Amino acid sequence: MPKTGPSIDEHNLTGLTAAALQQQIAPQNTMSRRRFIVLTGMSGLAIGVAAYARADSAGAAPSESVAVNQYVQIDPAGKITLVTPHPEVGQGVRTSLPMILAEELGADWNDVTVKSAEIDVVRYGLQYAGGSRSVRMRFPELRKMGAMARHMLVAAAAAKLNAPAEEFLTENSRVVHKPSGTRLTFAALAESASKQTPPADEDIVYKDPGDYVLLGKRVTSVDNERIVRGESLFGIDTVVPDMLYATYVKCPSIGGRPRSANLDDIKAMPGVVDAFVVEGSEGVPVFDAVSYFVSPGIAIVAQSTWQALKARQSLNVEWDESAASKDDSDEIAALAQAASELPDSDIVAEQGDVDAALEASASVVESYYTCAFASHAQLEPENCVARVTNDLVEVWAPTQTPTATVVGLMKVFGFAPLDADPQTVLGMAVRSGKVKVHQIRGGGGFGRRLENDYAREAAVIARRVGKPVKLQWTREDDMACDFYRPPLFTRFKGGLSEAGDLLAWEMRHVSVSADEKTPNRDAQPPANFIAKLTTPNVRVRNPKVKSQTPVGPMRAPQSNTFAFAEQSFIHELAVAAGRDHVEFLIDMLGERRWTEDGNADALNTGRAIDVIRKVADNAGWRRAMPEGRGLGLGFYFSHAGHIAEIAEVSVDASKFVRVHKVWVAADIGPVINLSGAEGQAQGSVIDAISTMADQKITLKNGAVQETNYHDYPLLRIEARPEIDVDFIQTDNPPTGMGEPALPPLAAAVCNAIFAATGERIRSLPISAAGFYI
Repeated sequence: MPKTGPSIDEHNLTGLTAAALQQQIAPQNTMSRRRFIVLTGMSGLAIGVAAYARADSAGAAPSESVAVNQYVQIDPAGKITLVTPHPEVGQGVRTSLPMILAEELGADWNDVTVKSAEIDVVRYGLQYAGGSRSVRMRFPELRKMGAMARHMLVAAAAAKLNAPAEEFLTENSRVVHKPSGTRLTFAALAESASKQTPPADEDIVYKDPGDYVLLGKRVTSVDNERIVRGESLFGIDTVVPDMLYATYVKCPSIGGRPRSANLDDIKAMPGVVDAFVVEGSEGVPVFDAVSYFVSPGIAIVAQSTWQALKARQSLNVEWDESAASKDDSDEIAALAQAASELPDSDIVAEQGDVDAALEASASVVESYYTCAFASHAQLEPENCVARVTNDLVEVWAPTQTPTATVVGLMKVFGFAPLDADPQTVLGMAVRSGKVKVHQIRGGGGFGRRLENDYAREAAVIARRVGKPVKLQWTREDDMACDFYRPPLFTRFKGGLSEAGDLLAWEMRHVSVSADEKTPNRDAQPPANFIAKLTTPNVRVRNPKVKSQTPVGPMRAPQSNTFAFAEQSFIHELAVAAGRDHVEFLIDMLGERRWTEDGNADALNTGRAIDVIRKVADNAGWRRAMPEGRGLGLGFYFSHAGHIAEIAEVSVDASKFVRVHKVWVAADIGPVINLSGAEGQAQGSVIDAISTMADQKITLKNGAVQETNYHDYPLLRIEARPEIDVDFIQTDNPPTGMGEPALPPLAAAVCNAIFAATGERIRSLPISAAGFYI
């Protein structure tokens, strides 16, 4: 197989909508133009109206649910089913997105059941979970769908009571006639409502946020009870009839391929159905959400997962490593440090006169910051169930990008040209019906499940054996075959005036690069950062060092490492200037403004200042601290969220660090589910502490040395700090909380360690400097 195909960037997946695909679908689709408009609306929204089952002549109640629109279904017993389009991987969208529908609809949340949508690009456009975009992307659409369904229910009630629609409202799953007090249930009105003409966009009246009864409140996750009970819910739980079980063994040195193996011995072992070589693709894997790359390896298929893994223990493979990665993480780090000292490396951004400003500075501060490779380490290892017949490839996948999974499988199985663009392939998939992806909840993702290599592997194995197959990776597979967080190697130089103001900022950001020309995924310097947006004299250089280790998005890509370096260095500058860190940072931000005119997703310095001041007030920033204890600040703008954090830590003589408390202040626009948003902030803080403490991926001869949680440790519960989360509610567009609270934490903790000890930490994990948590 060839290497990889055209890519969809998971942070810009919204371009493929139902309307955009109509040109691809129409030639072979019997759907009329009028029907397509009804299904998609002017903005790619689905408002298909289904017929309600008629009552029989004796007046018996209909037995089927009514689809008032694509997202709202009501059954005769009053149960309201709300459909959520995006995958759930722990970020809470199976709760928050239906809440938007329920609020505008006027539904009683106790009457609501949530259903994950089918993967259907015509009705739902792109379906994915990445970039904290689910709420940002779907809020206008779901608000509209809830309001549209409300209008149709009200229209049905108005017709029934022969009263003007303006006299009605909805609440608690009922339509209320205000003058008379008459209350009609949604169930009683559903059939009639399904026949109403959907209102035009300009006629839709939305609820005033001041009247919200659900949004902004704490709502428990709709899956909590099933999770606590251990019920079947995740990909790893999926079972289909006549299913076999597989494990897949790949070369320890990334990109190697099997030369020979004792396959006959393996086939003779108890329960083993087959064992075979998958030739796979050439080269080293590269992150690509719509890739058709399949890593070479050996598949063992058995009647149970245990039998497959037991047989794997007896597998002996001779690997061909001639084309495999030869990466050594220590060598990469040494080369990067040397590259960071080169004076004339590539300039990728420049404004003002940095050399003159540095020359005029009263003092110059220079520091070098690093972060190691890191693994996603999500709790549920990769898995997928696949069934392949002559006319259908069907997978049950806990993926963050189910739409992209369709594209990759279409190409792997020859249903679409390898060089076809994703939009064309999706159109072909809709017309042909050759690939079906079932949306299954994932046990964590953090960006790892944006790539669908495990789904392609499962499907290729299932094609060979002719039966449904569950491919189950081990934890060791997950560690060895990740798309890792790229390392960071950044040298800063800052010039300060006599008054302690920042005059100049120079940065050499070293990128790992497979060809030593183009940075690997998420290893490039950030396009914008505080100094670039606020300081007149800025220069960014971008030297490269060779690395073939696969890298990809990890929770808050780029921000997750750069924020540590930038915010720690800003603290260094404040200390060198003899100024308070909070005031120094706020002065850097300058006047209150949008840093990009007309872009609501850009940094707003006023919003940044507000969260910084809020967190400082909440933490008692200037209070006296006992010896060995300190406060540290970090701020970052990530995924349209403005987040400031302060950590309180103590450090003893053995360099044991205790993070006692973390304060979080956030502006993400209006909060949808307060419980979910708080949980994401808390989870981000814990995840960030865990990663910064002692997590690193090391490479020798292209092979990852860490194998499991014993040598890639997760934070223990006794180390969890108290976490205080405070939201500044604004009327800016709402955004997600799955990522933006992670980046500021490492700097906040390390700045607090400096305040407590006077020792500066410039490398993550902090265990490299002898500190431990």
